[in-house]
Amino acid sequence: MRVNYWAGFPGDLDVYVTYQLSSPYDLRLRMNATALSKATPVNLVNHAYWNLGGHGSGDVLGHLVQVFASRYTPVDQSMIPTGEIAGVAGTLYDLRAPTPLGSRIGLVSGGGAAGYDVNYAVDGEGFAPVAHVRDPASGRAMELWADQPGVQFYTSNWLKDEKGKAGEVYQKHGALCLETQAFPDAVNHPNFPSEIVRPGGVYRHDMLIKFSS
Repeated sequence: MRVNYWAGFPGDLDVYVTYQLSSPYDLRLRMNATALSKATPVNLVNHAYWNLGGHGSGDVLGHLVQVFASRYTPVDQSMIPTGEIAGVAGTLYDLRAPTPLGSRIGLVSGGGAAGYDVNYAVDGEGFAPVAHVRDPASGRAMELWADQPGVQFYTSNWLKDEKGKAGEVYQKHGALCLETQAFPDAVNHPNFPSEIVRPGGVYRHDMLIKFSS
């Protein structure tokens, strides 16, 4: 797929994504983008919504979530990063131990709505564990690995009356997202890892999601 400046990029990009299913329950995503004409920021994400309870099972407030990150990037009232990289210790954003979403969902706010919408700075370097999610009711679990510096954790704070298959309607907190990525607004914060790809350079973003039950 060719993406050009009409999509908001300074230069042309040649982009492709590969999805691979492996036995027994592994899903791998490989995102690639080559800058063709100008230096350009690239930050491709997978915005899948997950509910391990299964289709039509209600909300994810009973899910246990663990994010392997000791820091996060605070935002201002417009949800734009301030440039600070702060520690999660002692805050409601500390998910380093498995935490039931329902125990904190009403105490945090993402853009004015109750719930998480925050970018974490993932611990470790290279291809590293990012998060682990388990639904005690179904026994299903997922483990996320990636090679990006950040992950946006979002708890469907604005989902409302979204029609799904078999007549189901999804509501607020009906799913969660874990979007591995570069830090948002990195182009405006020199202390953030750079997301600029020079002409001829290749952006790579690898993810692995392991499911178990």
